[in-house]
Amino acid sequence: MTNTTDAGLWNLVHSARRSLAADLSGLDPARWHQPTLCPGWDVEHVVAHLTAAATTGRWQWIRSILLAGFRPAVHNDRRLRDHLGSTPAETLARFQAVIDATVAPTPDTAAYLGEVLVHSQDIRLPLAITTEPDIEALTAVADFYARRNFTVPSKTLVSGLRVTATDGPFQSGEGPALSGTTLALVMTMAGRRAYLDQLDGPGRAVIADRLA
Repeated sequence: MTNTTDAGLWNLVHSARRSLAADLSGLDPARWHQPTLCPGWDVEHVVAHLTAAATTGRWQWIRSILLAGFRPAVHNDRRLRDHLGSTPAETLARFQAVIDATVAPTPDTAAYLGEVLVHSQDIRLPLAITTEPDIEALTAVADFYARRNFTVPSKTLVSGLRVTATDGPFQSGEGPALSGTTLALVMTMAGRRAYLDQLDGPGRAVIADRLA
């Protein structure tokens, strides 16, 4: 059963960060500059973004978004550059230093767990790193994504579909069927078209059209 208490979710956040840091610890420096699934960001940018997210509380977020003129892309770019090191090793060290942080701008911990899981795969898939997130963590995020649009329009993407995980307990909604691993469902709900080929059912065409 998924632990959806706030403390339980934070434990999953910490484990997800630790797993990503372990995957990156032996990465060749040149590979830190490979593109990720986030347009315009390489591996180092995404890691710096995750460090920024782990150190941005409510008032810091409000101040930053105001200074960015309510433009999230500007806010995100400025915050990540604050946490880029002079080398990839320094950027990784800064991320490792915040692995156990419990800082977030709002109490929506499942959303911030999703941020870590999704961005980890944004890095892993292009680098062919085969580590997969914990199924409990993925299920908690899938449940949240199906219920709410937060930083991604996840609820809208699966509205009117019967979504079922093939490797875990997650299921949601009614309508044309959409099935796949919990990871593929989470990444697709987060807007990553790269995972569409891992989904099955008539709902796949529906969500592909919505993503387009």
